[in-house]
Amino acid sequence: MNRIYIFTGKGGVGKSSVAAAHALKSAEDGKRTLLVSTDMAHNLGDIFEAKLGKEAVSIKKNLDIYELDPEYVMENEFAEFMDYIKKMLQTGTDMETVGMVPGMEELFSLLKISDIYQSDAYERIIVDCAPTGETLSLLKFPELLSWYMEKLFPIGKVGVRLLAPISKRAFHIEMPNKNAMNEIEKMFLKLIELQEMLKNREITSVRIVTTPEKMVVEETKRNYMYMNLYNFNVDGLYINRILPQDINNEFFDQWVVLQKEYISVLKDSFKALPIYEIPWYDEELKGEANIRRIVDGVLQREDVFEARIITERERFEATDTGYQLDVYIPGAEKDKIDLYQAASDIVIKMGNFKRNIPLPNILRTYEVAGAKYDEGILHISFEKEEE
Repeated sequence: MNRIYIFTGKGGVGKSSVAAAHALKSAEDGKRTLLVSTDMAHNLGDIFEAKLGKEAVSIKKNLDIYELDPEYVMENEFAEFMDYIKKMLQTGTDMETVGMVPGMEELFSLLKISDIYQSDAYERIIVDCAPTGETLSLLKFPELLSWYMEKLFPIGKVGVRLLAPISKRAFHIEMPNKNAMNEIEKMFLKLIELQEMLKNREITSVRIVTTPEKMVVEETKRNYMYMNLYNFNVDGLYINRILPQDINNEFFDQWVVLQKEYISVLKDSFKALPIYEIPWYDEELKGEANIRRIVDGVLQREDVFEARIITERERFEATDTGYQLDVYIPGAEKDKIDLYQAASDIVIKMGNFKRNIPLPNILRTYEVAGAKYDEGILHISFEKEEE
């Protein structure tokens, strides 16, 4: 089965270099490989010292590189849907305006990756993502938007036809025409397909790049927790820029001691994951020869591209008194988990992140009876509403 590897982490930790090294190794293993950047501050062209354009560029046997431009994708591949959005916004017809809609660029970046995956052109797609917060926004947006679409468009085409004259006259909103509605329906189906692709443990791996520094370590732990909250399978940790132990310099000796401490914290916190240690190289990692140093020094393990299932997907199961929902959130703090039931959804809130989990129809007449957090799993129990 073809696979997708998503690399994320705090800005400046070396995600692009680590992703590039995996792409290089994959190509040399004989796998048709695409290295794609969703970070608007693209630097893959700089790393490989290659001139890139609006489409994927082949730089060597089995390896293509693609610095994705979401505006170009929106304009060229989803024209009818974009026309409707521009009419609805009533603020002009330029693509820049549409791109300002929160999450829109992230959405079309993922839809393009999904289309590439479905085309079967590549056996491995390696994604160099933007820093942590933007990556979380990128990955959770399909689920969030499909949730809203399901709530906003249950009336179907008949309802749209009846509401169109009223909406245009009273609210100055252009309802979608038949073609646009077809695009919306297609988009909804694509979002469902996209969610399943991203959360399928057999297809997608999320891998976190970090460095042994206090602030980075703390963000890495939060990143792992939130990735699991949204049901993504993290199956690798890369500790980058580890100083040599025999540096023999008073200033750097102190850093070596600090790094040892933070590496120990990372290994304790991520025991379930394969951990890769990447040394601090004495040259800038630019050009294929320097990227190869990571390949030769760190990625020679036979299992580097192995699909691992580290945490299970959330699941509902019957109990003696009703049903139970288990959500895997390793590393969470029990007293910082907020949980409530809103209509047909369970809402889990942690810090600035919130997730709505739709309840199966069978649970629409049940209510939350209790919840407990134990060994990285949030157990939510449901019991029948009293008559």
